[in-house]
Order: sequence, then C-alpha cells, then structure tokens
Amino acid sequence: MSVACLVLVRCGGTQTATSGIRNARGDWFVDVTAQTGLSFTHVNGMTGQFFYPEIIAPGVALFDYDNDGDLDVFLVQGGSLDAAPGAPAPGGRLYRNDLEIRADGARDVRFTDVTDASGIRTGGYGMGAAAGDYDNDGCVDLYVTALGRNQLFRNKCDGTFEEQGAAAGVNDSGWSVSAAFVDYDRDGWLDLYVGHYLTWTPSLNTPCYGPSGRRVYCAPKVYAPQPSRLHHNNRDGTFTDVTVTSGMAGRFGPALGVTTADFNGDGWIDMYVANDGQENQLWVNQRNGTFKEMGLLSGAAVSERGRAKAGMGVDAGDFDDDGDEDLFVTNLSGEGHDLYVNDGNGVFESRSAPAGLTFSTLPFTGFGTAWLDADNDGWLDVLTVNGTIQRIDALARTGDPLPLRQRKQLFHNLGNGHFDELGAAAGDVFARLDVGRGAAFGDLDNDGDTDVIVGNNNGAAQVLLNTTGARNHWIGLRLAGRVPGRDATRDMLGARVAIIRSGSPTRWRRARADGSFASANDSRVLVGLGGATAPPRVRVTWPDGTVEEWRDVPIDRYTTLVAGSSR
Repeated sequence: MSVACLVLVRCGGTQTATSGIRNARGDWFVDVTAQTGLSFTHVNGMTGQFFYPEIIAPGVALFDYDNDGDLDVFLVQGGSLDAAPGAPAPGGRLYRNDLEIRADGARDVRFTDVTDASGIRTGGYGMGAAAGDYDNDGCVDLYVTALGRNQLFRNKCDGTFEEQGAAAGVNDSGWSVSAAFVDYDRDGWLDLYVGHYLTWTPSLNTPCYGPSGRRVYCAPKVYAPQPSRLHHNNRDGTFTDVTVTSGMAGRFGPALGVTTADFNGDGWIDMYVANDGQENQLWVNQRNGTFKEMGLLSGAAVSERGRAKAGMGVDAGDFDDDGDEDLFVTNLSGEGHDLYVNDGNGVFESRSAPAGLTFSTLPFTGFGTAWLDADNDGWLDVLTVNGTIQRIDALARTGDPLPLRQRKQLFHNLGNGHFDELGAAAGDVFARLDVGRGAAFGDLDNDGDTDVIVGNNNGAAQVLLNTTGARNHWIGLRLAGRVPGRDATRDMLGARVAIIRSGSPTRWRRARADGSFASANDSRVLVGLGGATAPPRVRVTWPDGTVEEWRDVPIDRYTTLVAGSSR
C-alpha cells in the first residue's frame, strides 16, 4: 500500500505540534491577528440610509493558492453603495501564508499581502467567496460573489490569476452571497452552485421602522428573493446554466448559506440551502442531472414547531459518529440555532433543545459556523461567529457607531448527544464583541488542529489560533486525484473518508470547502484521535463511487492519498 506525503510534512519521524504563540492560560483559541501581519478592515460604506446589504458581508476564503502546503487567505471587501458610477472600489485582498517552522518545532504564521502581484482585482460590492479547482489543472481557483457581477479568478499556477467570469459563463448578476463548488454528476469536474439572496438596489431601498419608531434595517420579506443558479462544468473552462433543466428553478428562497454532502447515503452529493425567513431547502440528487426538493419531507426545512427561521450559516458533519451527515444552522436572535440529526436516509429530527443548543443560542444572531473537533478528542464541536441585524440599545447608549456586536460561541461535544457552551473559559476571544459574519476554518500552522479566520462587518478581520487540539493525537489527510498530463494533483471535493480503529467507533469525515457563511474552508480532512496512538486504517469513497483502503496511515501529520494509488 502506498502513501504519498504533503510537501511541508515529512513522512519520517514525529511532527512537533507546537505553536510560536505561548498560551499560559490554557485558552482554546487565541487572537494572533497582530502577530501574523494580517491587517485588513472591512468597509461597509454605511451612511445612515440603512442600505440592507451594508450588514450582510463579508466572507473569507482559506485555500492554498500557491501549492506550498499551507493555507492562504482571501478577504472580501465592501465599499460604498451610493458611490458615483465608475468610482474605484477598495477590492478584496489576497494574503500569502509564509509559515515558518523553527528549529525547536514552534510555528509562526506570517501573512503577506500579495493582491497586487496576484492580478486579483475585484469589482462591485463584495459578499462572499468559494474555492475549487474548476479546470482540473491542480491549482485552486477563486469565485467571488457580490452585489453586482460575480467574478471567477482562474489560478494560472504561477502565483497569478486571470478573471474569467464572463468567459466561463458564471458572472451572475444581482445579489449573491454563498456559493459552492460541487461535483454533483460525478464526472470528475467541479460544478458551481450560486446562492442568490434578494432583489435590491439603492433605488428600491425601503424605509423600515422598529417598535420605537426608530429607523431600522428591513426584514428580508420586504424584498423579493432571487432565483439561485446551478452551473454545470463543460470540461473546457466554461459552464452551462442548468438551473431549469436540473429542476432547481421552480423553488427558491433568499439563500444565505449552502453546504453539500451525501445526506441520504446513495453515493451522490446533495445540497442543503439555508434561506433567510423562508423554509430551508434540501435538494436531493436524482442521479440523472436533476434534483428533487425534499426540505419539508425530510424534516430539515423548519423548526420543530413548523416555523421557518432566518437561516444564515450552515454546515454538515457527523457529530454523533453514526456514519451520516447531520446539519447545524444558525439563525436570528430570539429563534435559536437548529441541530438536525440524520437517521441515515436523509430524514432529519430537530434535536436542538435536548442537545442544549436552543437556550444558549437564543440571544444570538449567528452567521459563520462549522463542525470542528476543536480539542481533537474525536467528537465534532461547533463554533459560531455572531452579530445582530438590529441595534442593541445597551451598545448604542455607549456611543457605539455599529451597535450590533455580539460574542462568539464554542459548543463542546460531550459525546452523548449534548453540548456544553464553554464561553470565556475557552479564551478571551469568546468574550470580545464583534459584528461577526463570515468564518473560514482550517489548519493555518499545520500543527493538526483547526484555526479560524473571522470576517467582521465594518471591522478588522481576526486570526484565531487553536492552541488546544494539538495536545491530542490526530490524522490529517489531503484527498487528491491525479491531473492528466501533468505531475500534479487536485483536491477531490466530496470524497468521504472512514477512520477505522480496533475497539473504537469508525469516524466519518468528508473533503469539502463549502459550508459556514459566504466562506471557503480548508479542503483537507482533519480527524482527532484523542489519546490513541495506533495508526488507523483509512477507507476513502471517491466522488465517482470507487472505494480504496490504506492501512497503517501515520498519525500526527498530514498525508496525501491519491486516487488509484492504494495498490
């Protein structure tokens, strides 16, 4: 059995899982933004006119654009919504990760702004980002959503990008927020789902007022939702809009979040869409290029009381180790977030309250979120970044110019179907107030635990370094396929992996970059092993349905498994 290893992590010896950041207090996460050199402030352009898009963005993308083995960062920028036509926009920024591993094993994450040299020039009022290798050349490309025209930046594999949105046929106009690259027809080429939100322009901005008579941001029901789009990859650098022929044109809502996974266990990727104020949707893959909307029938469209909520962030993951993909959805203050537990056949039961999640999340408006094993004990925890839509009077009385700030939340999976919110015990970052929106999750320093980049509305981006997970053992996997005609590999988004250990439950994860809110995540698979030290068996189900198995995959390091290389 052959195993190929990632560039920055050697196959021999044991990787030292330490960080250059010392954490004497024992916090789970620490804010290391200043130390990393990531200096970025989102601008929402607010002028007091309560333009609705001001409070929705920004998203974040984590992806290895230069193929050096560490995660780089793209941060989405806003601008002014009433700027004169043709006025320059500030534009999003690309930061290269110059990870340094010192002689003592300590790791220092350093970011360098390479936007100008990269050729990335974003226009319009940015919202979110998605990442994936759409042209199968072994280099990850970037899709940026906006209020206006979306843009597709093709990675030229030399450190630069060229904008191909119009040429590729995916420069959707209107207002889109979250998007996802997904191989829904199992042909080995990534297709593209683009979630569209509301029909809004400055001329359509409607004055709305709260109970006190004060001007407020409108609810989404004031504006008409826009149809989302599904684009099929033509395998030649272009896409075809198949929204109608796929069956997705007939039903749509104001989409804010999307996650893709095989929810019914038939081996084909489905799509779950979180809608703002309307029923969420579960698009079940019919294996013939079409989808059937099963949200209500599946039990994952509304709350346990049958009420549609303000779905925003979303992620899928097997939090209870039963081999299927469960759902977590963030909602508006006063609603509580939703935990939908899968029975293995794509039928869900709402268990937010018994899991201890409803009461703890009621005061919060959640956006970016993900299942992550924060402490590498083997059980998936959940983290949310929060910030309201309507003003918080207590903050307004202090003179806060953007009184929407809330703290983040980290819920620790107790392994028995219940979660415990850690609060400030997990670190000062969970006591700080911000207007959290996008969040991208991935291992920035390659030490074996999941870190977070947070995009704050009209505020500074944050780098939250995990200092707890690397204390346990772990296994990291990049699931890849060979690029024909080139000495390169590409990420196999949608691949599922089983971590099999004697005397322990099998743990299932998947390679994905989507989920959260308007953001792109680390496509590598990271599985906590707790105190276990024996190398596990790894069984991979590739997107085309083929299955391979590797034995004795080393732990406490990243390994690249290439399709077709197990024999």
